[in-house]
Amino acid sequence: MQQVTKEQVYEWLSAVTDPEVPVLTVLDLGIVRNVALNGDEVTVTITPTYSGCPAMDVIGMSIRMALLSRGFKKVTIEMQLSPAWTTDWMSEEGKQKLKEYGIAPPVRTSSSGLGLFEDDVVACPRCGSEDTELVSRFGPTSCKSLYKCNNCKEPFEHFKCH
Repeated sequence: MQQVTKEQVYEWLSAVTDPEVPVLTVLDLGIVRNVALNGDEVTVTITPTYSGCPAMDVIGMSIRMALLSRGFKKVTIEMQLSPAWTTDWMSEEGKQKLKEYGIAPPVRTSSSGLGLFEDDVVACPRCGSEDTELVSRFGPTSCKSLYKCNNCKEPFEHFKCH
């Protein structure tokens, strides 16, 4: 195997997508905490978006397959639970991808104090209207809630801030 740099590994990881929101990569989500190289071995440290996230097994397998296909003989995936992941770690490009996909991105930073409670104005990702209302704090996945737009009448998901 040729000498591989961390930058190359990060480039390869930029093609590994989230199985629940396939327009986002693991780098867009900000879950990759570290890459450590040792010859033909690589260790990738990731932080789940929330404890018990069922997508993490698939994400770990996708990372492993992507790197094995590049010639690594051993790929280790380590989970780092602390500090806990926050939507602050998402890339701005990732937030834009969410909006274009029809999911309202997080509205504020996690340090603004409200935690998982959503008292923010959430703009519709389809028409941009702020005349929206919360339908359910719990969407199809724990990281999203359901809204509807009173302007264009479309339902949409909102990626919760945490």
